[in-house]
Amino acid sequence: MQTSDLRIALFSGNYNYVRDGANQALNRLVGYLLRQGASVRVYSPTIDKPAFPPTGELVSVPSMAIPNRPEYRIPLSLSRKVKQDLESFSPNVIHISSPDRVARQAAHWARKRNLPVLCSVHTRFETYFRYYNLSFVEPLVEAWLRRLYRKCDALVAPSESFAQVLREQRMNYDIDIWSRGVDREIFNPQRRDMDWRRLQGLADEIPVIGFLGRLVMEKGLDVFSDAIDQLRRREVSHQVMVIGEGPARSWFESRLPHARFVGFQGGNDLGRAVASMDLLFNPSITETFGNVTLEAMACGLPVVAAKATGSQSLVEDKVSGRLITPGAINQFADVLQNYCTQSDLRHQHGHAGEMRSLNYSWDAINQTVADTYIRLIRQRAARTMAT
Repeated sequence: MQTSDLRIALFSGNYNYVRDGANQALNRLVGYLLRQGASVRVYSPTIDKPAFPPTGELVSVPSMAIPNRPEYRIPLSLSRKVKQDLESFSPNVIHISSPDRVARQAAHWARKRNLPVLCSVHTRFETYFRYYNLSFVEPLVEAWLRRLYRKCDALVAPSESFAQVLREQRMNYDIDIWSRGVDREIFNPQRRDMDWRRLQGLADEIPVIGFLGRLVMEKGLDVFSDAIDQLRRREVSHQVMVIGEGPARSWFESRLPHARFVGFQGGNDLGRAVASMDLLFNPSITETFGNVTLEAMACGLPVVAAKATGSQSLVEDKVSGRLITPGAINQFADVLQNYCTQSDLRHQHGHAGEMRSLNYSWDAINQTVADTYIRLIRQRAARTMAT
């Protein structure tokens, strides 16, 4: 069996209506599969004005806006119309990418037809509740996730560190790595633009600490702002640039009154903004792969990150950046201070990160998912013949 023989039904909770690292990875995967001759049909909630055009054929599933987070939608059901479309498409493998009700129904649909199910795990859903004073429900969420993941033929995770977390949580024991790549046409040190940086009101000689990501509390905005406050108390010369939009922007702005908020940046504009920083500070613990970490590394920046699944497979501590215990404000402030006051250290660690980023090719990475589809189809066929 070859990649061109694949017929993949991909279920996503957010394929393109809000832009984030997970759905951009899914769109890249679909684009790669289509170029290899595979057939792909995507099933996801849709809106009238999505963040970006979808890659491939997109079928809308019934959904509703999430209360208090209306930019996201909850898939409601595998409707009769969607089931008819699914039957007509006749996939030979099902790929689910979020643990919602429609994904669970799709997995059940596949099992009734003896089709393999692959689940890609993009985020640590169970950790989100820590940021809304609901950490007591985390064990319940883990159990709820486990019921779905154990019924899948295999999982793919973005990093080995996260795969190990999934094994320890007994989610599944067949876990392949679907890493992430970086577009080096967009993210490279040559994108640095001091004229653009000056237009943002940022001085040349003072180091810029950057934040990149959606402005939501689960990205560690509180830790970021607390560590920056420590730098101000210590009178460490620095500047802050925030790239991104989100519902917590006003809160973040109130905590960082001296920062420059440049809003959403995309494509070449994003590469320019990232390369125009001097270091990236990424305190989040919810990502399973640090897309923003890899992008900053490709631009030759050192990265200060939480020692968590999102970054610890990318950043080599004391070589290309620093990995700090999650939430350790003083430790974060210490290493930020070191980078702000030692330009040679910034350049040394930034260059090491750039060299490491060269290992992340999108095509090779996406072929690993295609290879996993093929393996699961063959294994399912072998089990069927044995019975």
